[in-house]
Amino acid sequence: MSDENPENGGDSGGGGGMAADSVDPKLLEILVCPLTKGPLRYDREAQELISEQARLAYPIREGIPIMLVDEARSLDD
Repeated sequence: MSDENPENGGDSGGGGGMAADSVDPKLLEILVCPLTKGPLRYDREAQELISEQARLAYPIREGIPIMLVDEARSLDD
């Protein structure tokens, strides 16, 4: 009854996983700024999601967007 399918939470250690510095494109399509509900722009180099309306940059850590206003960096700095 061992199921090593990575989709079921198993870790096969093989390829096919996402790199820690990338974000699932499908996730980027549905994420919005939690403050303004406006669109976000992905800055791959800085590993941030940018909300131009809120003037905030949400960090991406180990491939996971941190969508908390308290964790966001102000673009006005």
